[in-house]
Amino acid sequence: MGQRVLRGRRTLFEREAELAAVDEALAELTGPRADGAEPPDRPHGALLAFSARAGLGKTALLTEVRRRAAAQGCTVVSARGGDQEQRVAFHVARQLVQPQLADRSAAELQASLGSWYTIVGPALGLCAPPEHGAPPDPQGLRDGLDWVLTHLAVRRAPMVLVLDDAHWADPESLGWLAAFAPRAEQLPLLLVVAHRPEELPEHAESFRGLPGRAGQRPIDLEPLSAPAVARLVREDVGAHADDAFCRECWAVTSGNPFEAVELTAKVRDRGLDPTGAGAHLLRDLAAAVKGSGLVARLERLGTSTVRFAWACAVLGTEIPPALAAVVAGLGGEDAADAADRLRAARILTGADTLEFVHPLIATAVYRAIPAGIRVALHGQAAWCLVNEGRGAAAAARHLLETHPDGDPWIVGQLREAARETLRAGAPDAARAHLARALREPPTPAQRAHVLYELGCASLLTEPATTVNHLRAALEEPVAEPELRQGIVYRLSQVLAHSDRLAEASDTLAREIPLTTDPKVRLRLQAEQFMWDAFRADEPASPARSRRLTRLADRLPGRDLTERYVIGLRAWDATLRGEPADVAVHHAERALAGGLGWADVDRGFEVPALTALTFMYADRPARTEELFAAGIADFEHQGWRGAHLAFGYTLLGYVRFRRGRLTKAEEFARAGLRLAERVGPGVPVLWYAVGTLVEILLARGRVDEAARLAADYAFAAPFPAAVVFPDAQAVRGELLLAQGLVEEATAELTSAGRRLEGRGMRNPAWCPWQLHLARAQAHGAPEQAVATAREAVDRARQYGAPSAVGQVLRTAAEVSPAAERVKLLREAVEHLERSPAAYELACALVALGGELRRAGRPDEAAEHLHRGRDLADRCGADGLAERARADLTAAGPRPHDPRATPADPPTTQEHGPAPGEPGP
Repeated sequence: MGQRVLRGRRTLFEREAELAAVDEALAELTGPRADGAEPPDRPHGALLAFSARAGLGKTALLTEVRRRAAAQGCTVVSARGGDQEQRVAFHVARQLVQPQLADRSAAELQASLGSWYTIVGPALGLCAPPEHGAPPDPQGLRDGLDWVLTHLAVRRAPMVLVLDDAHWADPESLGWLAAFAPRAEQLPLLLVVAHRPEELPEHAESFRGLPGRAGQRPIDLEPLSAPAVARLVREDVGAHADDAFCRECWAVTSGNPFEAVELTAKVRDRGLDPTGAGAHLLRDLAAAVKGSGLVARLERLGTSTVRFAWACAVLGTEIPPALAAVVAGLGGEDAADAADRLRAARILTGADTLEFVHPLIATAVYRAIPAGIRVALHGQAAWCLVNEGRGAAAAARHLLETHPDGDPWIVGQLREAARETLRAGAPDAARAHLARALREPPTPAQRAHVLYELGCASLLTEPATTVNHLRAALEEPVAEPELRQGIVYRLSQVLAHSDRLAEASDTLAREIPLTTDPKVRLRLQAEQFMWDAFRADEPASPARSRRLTRLADRLPGRDLTERYVIGLRAWDATLRGEPADVAVHHAERALAGGLGWADVDRGFEVPALTALTFMYADRPARTEELFAAGIADFEHQGWRGAHLAFGYTLLGYVRFRRGRLTKAEEFARAGLRLAERVGPGVPVLWYAVGTLVEILLARGRVDEAARLAADYAFAAPFPAAVVFPDAQAVRGELLLAQGLVEEATAELTSAGRRLEGRGMRNPAWCPWQLHLARAQAHGAPEQAVATAREAVDRARQYGAPSAVGQVLRTAAEVSPAAERVKLLREAVEHLERSPAAYELACALVALGGELRRAGRPDEAAEHLHRGRDLADRCGADGLAERARADLTAAGPRPHDPRATPADPPTTQEHGPAPGEPGP
């Protein structure tokens, strides 16, 4: 990468405060404490942000920062945004990272970056994007870039990162650095940025508010005072410059350092006597420094020189002279002469790589190019870059500036550029390329392809736009069956992920009768079954279950589509409360040939549902094993947004059901943090908040659960998709825990009516009847008993010991006192054969309490001790306190030394639990 070369000035006037801030930050970064010790919590790094209008000396200040940092032994990495490079994805990120890794081979890079190599490598230009597989999601890519920069900062500490003209940085790099910047204080890294506040684009809003240092605002650079300009003038043209001349220099430049430096250069060139007698000439000289004066000065250098300058302005920064010559249409000698003249005129600088002396000059030259010529130069630049083998992505930014002309070559190049940038993790850039291709316009044969690709590029960022593009693609005459199938699949997927499940199902239903290929028809049916399974408002759920059962039971599982149908059959059996062994049988059939979690052409929903089938059937270790593999697939693909949030959240839910409440809370909070990064209102937030509310209630932290629900508006309207735990049922459980019995009864009754209509009758999946029975016990005890007994019958039909034990405990709670001990004893018997440690602790404490009230203190104490110890190990603090209170009321009794395992082994599982994936 060519290094920007500027005419250096060792003296920075009136920047003492700014340089003091730099020196303080560098001292903190590099220097030990006075006693030689270094406390482990001392922040090493910092963020310095400088903000100023054009020409006020940001670049000169950053040049001095780099010099001082290098003098103190720091590793200095630098980059700058470019007016013409804003549409080049990761342009700034590449400037920062590539030079640090340029001396490593591909094998060394793979060894150094590990699993991040294929995720960040294409974005940083370290390797080509993979031809197959899904691109990383934007959040996953940012996490990878965070890791790379953190790794470099630690390995090459102390490090100073300097970013100039941040307002012109590409959106991908700017968004990443804005999110990363606050972490600098926890690293041996000083991050120094400079920008023009009035030119920050909309995509840089997060960058606008970055603190200057430890919570301070960005440091604003002010114009120079009259005395400072006088010192600058005398330094440049001689100490004999008189006061009147110097004051006029300040007046005509308004204290702008760039203009003052350029003005003194003009004074030297003209041989002007720096006295009051010549001061009247300064205004005309100053006008030639910028705007129309600069353009007029350029035009006097000759036609070929002007054209060469135009070509350089179009190419932007780090300009290869040979490429500029070809774009300008000049021979080698003419181009070399033009470059010499432009260097002499202080418009260009550099030799092997050319740069404009100042961004203001580059902007003025670019804006002076006549519109028609500017478009032609961009088109010529694009052709040259492709012809030199630099690829469609390099040419795309120039093609974006050309006028639509129905050129198939341009459409092809933009489509190829979109594929490259999308695989590199820049969907917004890919979408811009395809939108421009659509305006070209493409040929009728290309149009459906472009619309489909545009929809795929918008899938993660603009679902509503994706729907429009894909529906438009379906209206085109699509000749290739595979293309049409891809359009229908993507359209149903984005509708479903936008909480428009009914539309997703209807889209597939319309396409199924039109499909003649049996395998394709089965694939579409499988997709429809899946989205219908998630529909909270499905009108004919029992009929769909019967169709699914007939289809799945005759499929042998020969391919992935058949296994997806069988996996959906396993989940449907779980929801309906068929015997757990039936559900597990189908789940094992689905897994026999493998279910990929991160398949680019499939969703992760069916593998996740199949894994959860084992959890509800009291085989949580199998579920955790499958989820660990799925999370590893997500991370390998760089999917660290909604996919990973879903994985961690449901893994937390598995831990919750096993009674490992502390670890469950950690996973659920990790899932919630990931979901928040994806954006507000995403479906996975319902999963994360609902799971965390249940965990907090189990731990006895009702007020905290209520605050969480309020913070995330966890209330009606509930999502159109079925989520687990069921959001409305969890809301009712929370209301009941708060003592709001009437509100809880209404919420739980509504949830039950909705789920009953869909045939979702398994209390192991959604225990709404258990909470409703508790609510009814306050005013309608007979109804509460009936509700609980119906739940007992359903749980017995399902047959999982944890489900039977949980409903028996609830039945005991709402039944007459004479029946409670018997019901609780049976509940304990079932739960001791299950992995549900928290539920067992609840049953033990409840049984102990009933025995105490029945006048059997010794037996009561035995169960209370066991329940208390198990509650402590589970992290159920509220339950443990309740057990202690009952033990106190029962009086001192000998402690039963028998240990109760924190996670009792189930008779249906063998072998150790898999290793725990860390969030």
